[in-house]
Amino acid sequence: MNWQALLEAIHHDAQVAFGRGKVASYIPALAGVAPRKFGLALASVNGEYAQAGDAREAFSIQSISKVFTLTLALRSIGEQLWEHVGREPSGNKFNSLVQLEHEAGIPRNPFINAGALVVSDQITSHCANARMQLLALVRDLSGNARINYDHAVAKSEAQTGFRNAALANFMKSFGALEGKVDEVLDAYFHQCALAMNCVDLARSLLFLANRGVDPVSQAEVVTPLQARRINALMLTCGLYDAVGEFAFQVGLPAKSGVGGGIIAVVPGKLTLAVWSPELEASGNSCVGVEALRLFVERTGLSIF
Repeated sequence: MNWQALLEAIHHDAQVAFGRGKVASYIPALAGVAPRKFGLALASVNGEYAQAGDAREAFSIQSISKVFTLTLALRSIGEQLWEHVGREPSGNKFNSLVQLEHEAGIPRNPFINAGALVVSDQITSHCANARMQLLALVRDLSGNARINYDHAVAKSEAQTGFRNAALANFMKSFGALEGKVDEVLDAYFHQCALAMNCVDLARSLLFLANRGVDPVSQAEVVTPLQARRINALMLTCGLYDAVGEFAFQVGLPAKSGVGGGIIAVVPGKLTLAVWSPELEASGNSCVGVEALRLFVERTGLSIF
């Protein structure tokens, strides 16, 4: 397969989806991003790489970071994590408080905001300097030591993240958070403010396409079972409350973020990262979803 030619064709054709959504404005630091940016990058377990468009431009990965924190938590505390967070789709918006009231403060899954806060809590409770450990993991997996937090985005998140603060305090009232709320929120706001480009994102999550092993370094990042479970959660919970439609249209494990990025995994073969800031109502990139739909349509590489 000529991956480069394919990505260039998809980059051209997916632009039909421009104008279907809007850039996230509830986080002020994201509101000014140019809406018609669009990049995509592919990395295969066999060492093949391809990219098109704005694939080298860094963006705020936002909720895609939840894949990295879940990885770090599983490496740190293993199966104990599932005592604190569930594994079911929520059926509600990613920042909803509703289910927590009925389910005694235990979030449905690690990819909604409440669940990600619990994962951050477990990391901060069991790791020294959680922010630096997460950064070290991402730099190591991507091979890019220059990746860093966008501190302006982190500050913007902290200044406007009242709903996340409410979620954290609400869970603390149930005893669902072990650490200090302020420390958990600080870790969470910074993880969302990780700035990465499509090339680094595709490279850094390649272990999920290779049974937990980084095909470049041959290091085991997570166990094969943990890799399978992360992929399963991405498939069932990774695109907010549009996960069913995405499975119907695309059929790949994936995780999106309101910065406009999506990372998708073809188990055993490759990862594909896309970025375009205009979002549909559920918070997923309009052009990004269209690009992934075209990729599956033209390659047949769906898990179904």
